[in-house]
Amino acid sequence: MLGASSPPHLNSPVGGPMLKGKTIIVGVTGCIAAYKTAEIVRALKKLNADVWVAMTPEAEKFVTPLTFRTLSGNPVVTDLFNEDLKNIPVPHISLTERADLIVVAPATANIIGKTAQGIADDPLSTIIMSSKAKVMFAPAMNSRMWDNPIVQGNISKLKDLGYEFIGPEKGELACGDVGIGRLAPVEKIVEAAKKELAPIADLKNLRILVTAGATREKIDPVRFISNPSSGKMGFAFASRAIARGAKVTLVSGPTKLEKPEGTKLIPVDDAKNMAKAVFDHFNSNDVLVMAAAVSDYSPKKTSGKKIKKGKKKKMKIELKKTVDILKEVGKKKKGKIVVGFAAETDDLEKNALKKLKDKNLDFIIANDVTKPGAGFDVDTNIVKVINSKGKILDLPKMDKEDVADRVLDQISNLL
Repeated sequence: MLGASSPPHLNSPVGGPMLKGKTIIVGVTGCIAAYKTAEIVRALKKLNADVWVAMTPEAEKFVTPLTFRTLSGNPVVTDLFNEDLKNIPVPHISLTERADLIVVAPATANIIGKTAQGIADDPLSTIIMSSKAKVMFAPAMNSRMWDNPIVQGNISKLKDLGYEFIGPEKGELACGDVGIGRLAPVEKIVEAAKKELAPIADLKNLRILVTAGATREKIDPVRFISNPSSGKMGFAFASRAIARGAKVTLVSGPTKLEKPEGTKLIPVDDAKNMAKAVFDHFNSNDVLVMAAAVSDYSPKKTSGKKIKKGKKKKMKIELKKTVDILKEVGKKKKGKIVVGFAAETDDLEKNALKKLKDKNLDFIIANDVTKPGAGFDVDTNIVKVINSKGKILDLPKMDKEDVADRVLDQISNLL
């Protein structure tokens, strides 16, 4: 199977040096999911991180400080005047000065709200306020609290300020309700910490051209032919490629997404302009990842004025084929790596393999858009990565950034 051995950043040896020399403060708040934080601390310690735990008074009602002291090997911060911390002058300053990362898991609506408003009235909120380290929140709460516009407003504010959020996920909650509010899986939280503190640079200085989003083929000034693509998959590729050291040019159709920091963004509207942008930049890049959902057809004629409804019960629009961007670059790739996508509704492997061969691709990423969590405008995907020899790597449902990383692993291996 393609990619039978996991890449180093996804399969580091237990006790290995990955996070050696890194200090992580794990914040625990008053939530039933606090018991899962013990596994987070254990996993981070196995990666050789120096882990310190800070607990709110409410968190102590769910898990004892002794548990975290035993797992972390360090005193637990439960108040700023704790006798265990007498050798650490001004703990909320001293600890945060050495911290490389703060992970708050579980993060309640309360700690999110305090942070958004700049309130520091307990050990954890005081540590967050006094730190310049990256802060990651892994929320867990009832879905009605999560949906509260005040909570969502606080989250938006913090995201704008650079705070990161991992989850929550949909599922059965402690109260018996089903909805969004479950703590993200432990491995996902740990993986986020690893990506932040031990980024790999296997794509350093590699030039990658990524396309994203849908195209809009105009019928008249107010109507167009398009599809539901949000651009999330392409933007995930751009973000992860940048994090791994690549130089990224991102050609994107209309989207509401923010440009990944460090990318050169080229906005386009229709298939013609996307083709031009790709052809203009293809030769100056080493890899093309064609994640955009480009319209196969566009109106043969576009009206300069809005077409009125009138009395006609029917209207015919004559269509013409758009440029097949992948097929054209496949003819002249000359050692470059070209990755395509196949969004299918039936005969997934058969259709993907045909597209792979017909367009002379190195990889094709195939997904069945009828599966929940694998279609357009969602944060996850379920894909098959097929290489030019027809070997298939089946990936389970995962975040699109994780999908991007796994595909970039294959590109790195090929290089």
